[in-house]
Amino acid sequence: MWERLQRFNTLDSEARGVFLRAAALLPVIHLSLRIRGFRATQKSLQNFSFFAHAPERFPANFDVGTHTRVTVRMVNAAARYGWGRSTCLGKSLALWWLLRQAGVASSVRIGARVIGEKFAAHAWVECNGAVLNEPGEEHLHYASFDAAFPLQTPEIP
Repeated sequence: MWERLQRFNTLDSEARGVFLRAAALLPVIHLSLRIRGFRATQKSLQNFSFFAHAPERFPANFDVGTHTRVTVRMVNAAARYGWGRSTCLGKSLALWWLLRQAGVASSVRIGARVIGEKFAAHAWVECNGAVLNEPGEEHLHYASFDAAFPLQTPEIP
């Protein structure tokens, strides 16, 4: 526990803020997915957005690439060390929403496969065709649905 706290204290303020937002968001998404389902959860996240204010919240020298990498790392850390259990879908929705708040257009992709008689599904986030939250190539083992979720991408002002 002490080691985790020391690691948290070594993070810069941006990473710390993203971690705390992700740690708060992941259990809410998990609960919403269990109670309301995917579509209602996605719609709520899409409607609950501060996107219109994103340019004002970030400095002029804001580096989108660095912010995206930090956000991916912090969502994974919050899923690992935060409260509750997170699925790939919950983590992907949280990552997509946090990136959206920074004005980064991305989409949640969902794929499926059958192994023997077992059905499996997987979710990940893509930005400009690049997979963000897959350290390996696990997503390649799934047949991706043709449409990305959400179908509507935000307009950047």
